[in-house]
Amino acid sequence: MPGFELIGASEKKQLNHIFTKANGVMFRHGFEKLRNNNFFTEKFESKFAKKFKLRFPLAVTSGSAALRVAIAGLKIPKKSEIITQAFTFVATVEAIVESGCTPVCTEIDKSLNMCPVDLERKITKKTKAVIVVHMLGVAADLNKIKKICSKYKLLLIEDTAWGIGGKYKSKYLGTVGDAGTFSFDFAKTITTGEGGMCVFKKKRHYVQAKAWHDHGHENNPKFPRWEDTRKSSGFNFRITELQSAVGLAQLEKFNDIYKNHEKNKQKLFKVLKNFKNIKFRQIFKDTKPASEAIVFFVKNKKIARLFRLELLKVGISTKILPEALKWHFALHWKHINELKKWKNQYSKSIKILSKAVSLPIFCKMENSFYKKVERVCRKVFNEI
Repeated sequence: MPGFELIGASEKKQLNHIFTKANGVMFRHGFEKLRNNNFFTEKFESKFAKKFKLRFPLAVTSGSAALRVAIAGLKIPKKSEIITQAFTFVATVEAIVESGCTPVCTEIDKSLNMCPVDLERKITKKTKAVIVVHMLGVAADLNKIKKICSKYKLLLIEDTAWGIGGKYKSKYLGTVGDAGTFSFDFAKTITTGEGGMCVFKKKRHYVQAKAWHDHGHENNPKFPRWEDTRKSSGFNFRITELQSAVGLAQLEKFNDIYKNHEKNKQKLFKVLKNFKNIKFRQIFKDTKPASEAIVFFVKNKKIARLFRLELLKVGISTKILPEALKWHFALHWKHINELKKWKNQYSKSIKILSKAVSLPIFCKMENSFYKKVERVCRKVFNEI
């Protein structure tokens, strides 16, 4: 998660351009003369599309908003069921609820992503879509999940908040399904402080989403904005030019970020693989993870908790697992009434998550980090 590590001169330069080139116009639409036709969000979307080989990008206010806008763009009817997975950030389920649909959560497999067997088991006549989440940078079993969606004629949305840069076969994660979403919050691989991106496979879905996220505005070139045409209502999830300017600077750094992430992940993996009591999460054939974290399993929950405590003593924090499940596991979301039907359906996920430890990967990692991890492993496994 290096986005916040690398904020500096290039981000300041892009922000200054809003004032030196665009006369301080921070709104993504209109004011062409005042802004000298400088549109930072359009440029950010275009460069993002080129970088990740996609056609229809839409920048929005957050990764959470991206999920809600994707559901609107795909025109999934209210009261439909949308299936996602039990291990995800709460925003995935919140977006389903806010759309007027009913969330259903599957168990996870040893990739910590959606279990295809449980997915098929939970499909009903009301099911219209699936939101698969590539948790902590590793791709879900898209081979099986795509086949299931095709079999039951379900729309597929990829929540790629943690998976930017990862791949399924030759495609980037987030570009495989009917829609994909990305997050640019402060702890993500590239950041705009807050911010997100929706991407679509079909132009009509993109057009619908673009209008919906802007109060229904079609931005019809034949009319000024205050007389613009519209076919439906919507809401306001417009990103600002300030966020997009920062995004442009961060996007230019992405290759270096990814390279350093991968290098540091391999260094950490080299340390961890020497311990026979550690088993790594599943990574599916024909996929390439984003290097967000290394997740491994230990014998039981007690050892997982001990790992975290010993890491904290040497100044290292884990990432979500095992400490942050209340925000990332549907079992704990008692406040979401729409999930109560499934409250006792996560026994497999509990077993997997209770033994999991996640170590974050940074762009800047000192050699002392790896030495500390090795010492903790030796202490936990009584090898010293």
